[in-house]
Amino acid sequence: MARVAFIEEDEHPELAELIARIRAGRRGGLLNVYKTLLNSPPLAATWLEHLNAVRWKTQLEGRLRELVVIRIAILNRTDYVLNQHVPHLALADGVTIEECEALKDWRASSFFDERERAVLAYADAMTREVSVSDAVYADVRRHFDDQRIVELTVLIASYNMHNRVMRALEVDLEGTKR
Repeated sequence: MARVAFIEEDEHPELAELIARIRAGRRGGLLNVYKTLLNSPPLAATWLEHLNAVRWKTQLEGRLRELVVIRIAILNRTDYVLNQHVPHLALADGVTIEECEALKDWRASSFFDERERAVLAYADAMTREVSVSDAVYADVRRHFDDQRIVELTVLIASYNMHNRVMRALEVDLEGTKR
């Protein structure tokens, strides 16, 4: 059960403009994460802007982005994020259900190419150790220019933040009765 109350749209007409922006930026939906974040409207607004930029305004292709998001959710044991991304967002960006399952132990899998493996190792290092070894960074560097390294690093850091907020506040899965 969620640790903080959801802000319900019909109970807060003063938030109508922000809620409309959130709905527009989330294909019409008002997800539980935003119902939680609306307890602090400025944070809800900046969260929307930041995560939309991280997801949609970079040069990283969707498949790579989804591999990273799902792997981080697996490492952090964050069902909320997994529920949002698997299967619909993953499939839309070319990640199969089998590949989503293989992300639990990607090193033992044959699904991922050299570039994806470098990215997954980078995501693992940033998530598990925070620090990234020179060897892991050098492997990522072989595949990406400065812009994409920054975008990848911010994607990983942002989804670690996202996962940690969902876990700490125990945000209910969509459709879960409160």
